[in-house]
Amino acid sequence: MTTAEIAKDFTELLRKGDSHSAAAKYNADDIVSYEAMEGPMAVCNGKEAVKQKGEWWEANHEVHGGSVEGPYVNGDQFALRFSFDITPKSTGERVKMDEVGLYTVKNGKISEERFYY
Repeated sequence: MTTAEIAKDFTELLRKGDSHSAAAKYNADDIVSYEAMEGPMAVCNGKEAVKQKGEWWEANHEVHGGSVEGPYVNGDQFALRFSFDITPKSTGERVKMDEVGLYTVKNGKISEERFYY
């Protein structure tokens, strides 16, 4: 599959709310994930660590809605824009969140993801 084909299918799975299948299908075993924050989940190495980061996020946020725009493809990379309406359970304060995810594809899998807030 080309990067554009992977990006399209990955994005469609996310739009359907199936981030688990998207990650299982396209994340490389040695994926590296970079968040625009400090702390233990700022950098996650490996498919299992990225999965655990996603599980932590889901457990700690109530999601009221959201959207995914893109993909925007350039060479071996694609970007997605995420908009979320969430309530972090730690604060109970409902907020809107926007971020961009930049994904790098190597050998038919996503080898790196970087998030920008």
